[in-house]
Amino acid sequence: MPFITTTDGTEIFYKDWGPREGQAIVFHHGWPLSADDWDSQMLFFLARGYRVIAHDRRGHGRSSQTISGHEMDTYAADVAALTDTLNLKGAVHIGHSTGGGEVAHYVARAKPGRVSKAVLVGAVPPIMVKSDANPAGLPIEVFNGLRAALVANRAQFYIDLPTGPFYGFNRPGAKVSQGLIDNWWRQGMMGAANAHYECIKAFSETDFTEDLKKIDVPVFVSHGTDDQIVPYADSAPLSVRLLKQGTLKAYPGLPHGMLSTHPDIVNPDLLAFVEGKKIEGAD
Repeated sequence: MPFITTTDGTEIFYKDWGPREGQAIVFHHGWPLSADDWDSQMLFFLARGYRVIAHDRRGHGRSSQTISGHEMDTYAADVAALTDTLNLKGAVHIGHSTGGGEVAHYVARAKPGRVSKAVLVGAVPPIMVKSDANPAGLPIEVFNGLRAALVANRAQFYIDLPTGPFYGFNRPGAKVSQGLIDNWWRQGMMGAANAHYECIKAFSETDFTEDLKKIDVPVFVSHGTDDQIVPYADSAPLSVRLLKQGTLKAYPGLPHGMLSTHPDIVNPDLLAFVEGKKIEGAD
């Protein structure tokens, strides 16, 4: 399996499929998952001639279970090490949830020429936690509850989350996929408990406002209105206002995990954005 080794000795696992001369698309997964969460999108773009790349964040999936570096500065530095090693130019970076924060933090710091576009899907920016500056955010008690559940029984917590709010399977009439639930649990349990614990602070308390202001490439902000993990009203509409070239599309009734529950709806819009075409229903 391919890995890069960062300056602190951390081994970062990555997948790199498709023609080397093809347009590169880099996928950034959500907490506490791995590159495997992008299967539907990687196969979709691979079949259309794109080079598709996805990595496991440190402490997640097959990457090293480190004691340190579980914050956005190091996550972005790890991505920079990967894109430098692969010498990616003009890549499109697509991030989901925590991965969307990682994309914003990386793209704002990327070397000139490395990035051409970015996509934030159900993403955590500008900032999740409630404060005087972010009164509509989620109370810190919500994230303390996640940490407590992880410590108490991570294996059960990682069943309960995908069974309920992550995919919207707790909604009346939802079409439940046991395969998605099992795959979520599988990916989560591959990672390190300490990394996942620390990452809760990284995705909930990092303020990406200045990152979003700095980004000068086109960004597609994509979000389900029934997202029970990253509430729509305090994320996507606020992010797009901070971007120089932001495009927003809200998906009525779709959940946080819409990339997996509704790839038939989401993937064509991602393709349209990558190809510079009109995204139906976008603002």
